[in-house]
Amino acid sequence: MSEEKKPTLPTSEETEKCVQIFKAFGNDTRYRILYLLFEQALSVNEIVEAVGLTQSAVSHQLKILRQTGLVISLRDGQRVLYHLADRHVMTIFQAVKEHIAED
Repeated sequence: MSEEKKPTLPTSEETEKCVQIFKAFGNDTRYRILYLLFEQALSVNEIVEAVGLTQSAVSHQLKILRQTGLVISLRDGQRVLYHLADRHVMTIFQAVKEHIAED
């Protein structure tokens, strides 16, 4: 007879980090920014133009996305381009897109 494995919970730190990531995805503006960055790297001005918000509002949302580790910024000459942080973020985003496409 095999011993039944007891369920375990993540640590408080792991839980907090995960919740912050889901909160980042849970905001309309941030989701739209992530959607744009899933397609390509963009400058703040390009994001502003696409989402139709002020530069200040977009910069604030980008700050939150950087703090959660979902987005990084890289200098390209005079411009700063924003990218999804890594392939894990791309995988999460792709999985969400596929999930909502299921009907």
